[in-house]
Amino acid sequence: MSFRLAACAEMLYGELPLTERVKRIHEQGFEVELWDTRGRDIAALAATGARFSSMSGYFGGSLTDPASANEVLASAEKLIPVALELGIERMVVHPAELGEGGRAVRPVHRSTGEMWLTGARTLERLAALGEKHGVVFALENLNTVLDHPGIPLARAKDTLALVSAVNHPNVRMMLDLYHAQIGEGNLIELIRAALPWIGEIQVADVPGRCEPGTGEINYHVIASALGTAGYDGVVGLEAQAAGGAGLEAGDTALAAFRAAFES
Repeated sequence: MSFRLAACAEMLYGELPLTERVKRIHEQGFEVELWDTRGRDIAALAATGARFSSMSGYFGGSLTDPASANEVLASAEKLIPVALELGIERMVVHPAELGEGGRAVRPVHRSTGEMWLTGARTLERLAALGEKHGVVFALENLNTVLDHPGIPLARAKDTLALVSAVNHPNVRMMLDLYHAQIGEGNLIELIRAALPWIGEIQVADVPGRCEPGTGEINYHVIASALGTAGYDGVVGLEAQAAGGAGLEAGDTALAAFRAAFES
């Protein structure tokens, strides 16, 4: 098995400033995932020498809402220069706008045909934008049971349907297995079905959203299935450390993550 391993700097080493978190993750041989880059010292992040795998790719609007889809495109275009400065490969988008705590800004509990069509058309526009600037927009699946209620078309099977319908190399899935386990399960078959459209994979254990080995998902088996399927891209740990925000807990979480995907 040969995966590129990354870790989300927003969820580990919480007692450190962001740039120091990035340095610590980088020094241990991992790539780095970021969330919202607005208000960050981009030059300082670039100076760490870290390789950045992904960042948030929009900050307003909903790609499934005709009234606000243009906001997704406009905010994505404003963020592209940051992605290019940091050498980021994937800009992450969601089916609808997330607010504080990941809650839906405009909760929707029933998907419509108009949402499907708008989502596909918005992704097509993002594909053209990504092709122009050399970045990939990655649509992330979410769970609506626990973390993101009111987000339409959030299941992995929905995001897969949208991405595969667009079928463009500059639009891919950010397949989050933590969210998929809570919302759908059947992870290995999901990986096999989604493989042609996966841009990156994110992991955390269930329950708790901590590192592999702290919950019910057998990530050693998942890693083997990924290798058998031929996946050799980025696997990112988007999880908090079970031991808390301290340095030792973060190091332990990264070691467990590495053990699950490199052994």
